[in-house]
Amino acid sequence: MNHKILIADDDPQQRRYLSAVLSSLGYGVITADGGIAAIERLESSREDGISLALLDLHMPDLDGINVLERARENGASLPILVLTSDGSVTRAVDAMRAGANDFIVKPVSPERLDVSIRNALSISSLSREVQRLSRQADNRLSFEDLVAVSPATRDAIALARRVARSDIPVLIQGESGTGKEVFASAIHGSGERAGGPFVAVNCGALPAALVESILFGHEKGAFTGATERRRGKFQEASGGTLFLDEIGELPLDAQVKLLRSIQTGEVDPVGGAGPVKVDIRLISATNRDLQAMIAEGRFREDLYYRVGVFPLTLPPLRERRDDLPGLARMFLARSAASEGMAIDTFSTAAMEAISRASFPGNVRQLQNIIQRAVILADGPVIRPQDLHGLESAEGTRPTGAPAVVNRAGVDDADTEPSTNSFLNGDGHIRRLLDIEGEAIARALTLYRGRMTETARRLGIGRSTLYRKIDELQLDNGGR
Repeated sequence: MNHKILIADDDPQQRRYLSAVLSSLGYGVITADGGIAAIERLESSREDGISLALLDLHMPDLDGINVLERARENGASLPILVLTSDGSVTRAVDAMRAGANDFIVKPVSPERLDVSIRNALSISSLSREVQRLSRQADNRLSFEDLVAVSPATRDAIALARRVARSDIPVLIQGESGTGKEVFASAIHGSGERAGGPFVAVNCGALPAALVESILFGHEKGAFTGATERRRGKFQEASGGTLFLDEIGELPLDAQVKLLRSIQTGEVDPVGGAGPVKVDIRLISATNRDLQAMIAEGRFREDLYYRVGVFPLTLPPLRERRDDLPGLARMFLARSAASEGMAIDTFSTAAMEAISRASFPGNVRQLQNIIQRAVILADGPVIRPQDLHGLESAEGTRPTGAPAVVNRAGVDDADTEPSTNSFLNGDGHIRRLLDIEGEAIARALTLYRGRMTETARRLGIGRSTLYRKIDELQLDNGGR
């Protein structure tokens, strides 16, 4: 499911109606039957994966304004849209002052609701991404900035939180593309060195002849081409954190000098007269099996025990699939803003395709696929045909292959295949009410909640459609 939306309303008919509309638009739905229940849901919104809340202002147990105020005081940052039958300016001002993102007067049409939700989610996503990038630029990225829904990611973060408070060396292990540098940045931003320099070095990209010069610095004239004095990465990171990515790629002679620098807290610049004192916190990362490299004589055992005092393992993306929707939305907000594109969401089928993919390239592959999808998309929604390069699960349509589009302009992948829907499991005819409910729910999905179009295609009046949605209690799209 793309986004989960909380509906807080004490009127069961309103909850059913809103649930049916939102489900038809592709949203997941969570309901609360009053203000107190809404507060409980809002306090756990991050854990429950709730992206937005629809809040009725008139609830008997706790007024909507009080719910808004308490939610914001408790740190709930998700967008909250208020719904009320009182369209006075005073109520609107009160709601906005209490922290509402939009004010919607009942009865609300699905079209108006869809626009308000899309706008609020788009602004919220872009705002979070700007804040996250700003904290990263200031070397203050925290674990709250990471997408952590899956238990595997939460376990890794729980360990990292504990080590962030100390200065001991950390070794982050994991496949290429799992986000080790971002994780290291969050450790730095959650410790006492937050705000200090965070210097990242890709050891695998260092020219063999310049490894020592780049890490430890050099004096003017130390070698051919050394036309001026340069500080090394250790000195640049002094007072902060030095992140050595792919540490297993360092040549053995550089490993010797690295070991000495870690032990003494000093570096010897190439051509220098003496050692220079540095104060760093060391975080290393590798996608190699360092113990196997030790056995092969390609990595020093004494260095391994120095850099790996506190080992952490980041699981591959295929083992933390619950993180996929959040990561996909984060990369979409970033890419859309970068390209100046008004793209704010994924179709249900597109998100399902992402959730099924194997991602051998991990988070980096997901980011690249979404960057490309933003360029290829023809409208405000990413669809399966925009997602080129996904490794699809066996037996599914390859993602990025042309999708079959029906006359309504909707991917057939977004709808269920047609079967003999008039018979039930024992071969007998189904009840007419059940068939009617399914037809209305399927029509709402097919026409994206556009009530006028849905009613026209079904051959009934719009008021009749609203009445039938209520009578049939079409919750979760009627499925």
